Amino acid sequence: MENYTMEGRTYRYYGQEAPLYPFGYGLSYTTFRYRDLVLSPPVLPVCANLSVSVVLENTGQRDSEEVVQLYLRWEQSSVPVPRWQLVAFRRVAVLAGREAKLSFQVLAEQRAVWAQDWRLEPGTFTLFAGGQQPGQKTRAPSEVLSAQFSVTGSARPLRGC
Repeated sequence: MENYTMEGRTYRYYGQEAPLYPFGYGLSYTTFRYRDLVLSPPVLPVCANLSVSVVLENTGQRDSEEVVQLYLRWEQSSVPVPRWQLVAFRRVAVLAGREAKLSFQVLAEQRAVWAQDWRLEPGTFTLFAGGQQPGQKTRAPSEVLSAQFSVTGSARPLRGC
């Protein structure tokens, strides 16, 4: 094998063609609404972690579970990167008519790119939170929220943090 690229071989590198059954695909017996996506801090140093919170509300008539998914997108990078990358997920049970506030940590190492070694780069990133991948078309409605954050400083090897 001479071509080690992952392009066209995993959900992260499909380009414009979406996989038939993406991560988180499935049906629910209720509906959920996402709101209040908060990234803290919105501007962070290159080696810092990002705190994320989001509110998940069960707007349906039945108690149910939702798989909350967080995806990260690099807005610019010095090397090819996936169009987005799963950085966290959690299955959450929410009673009908109730809500849950969820907290996550996105570690600095999850923003690392491979450029002969793992490197952290400054720039702008978009974080997506929802019950499916960004831009996914399904019969079951699910929304995906997004928010941007910035990383400041100079590029450095991951092991240098």
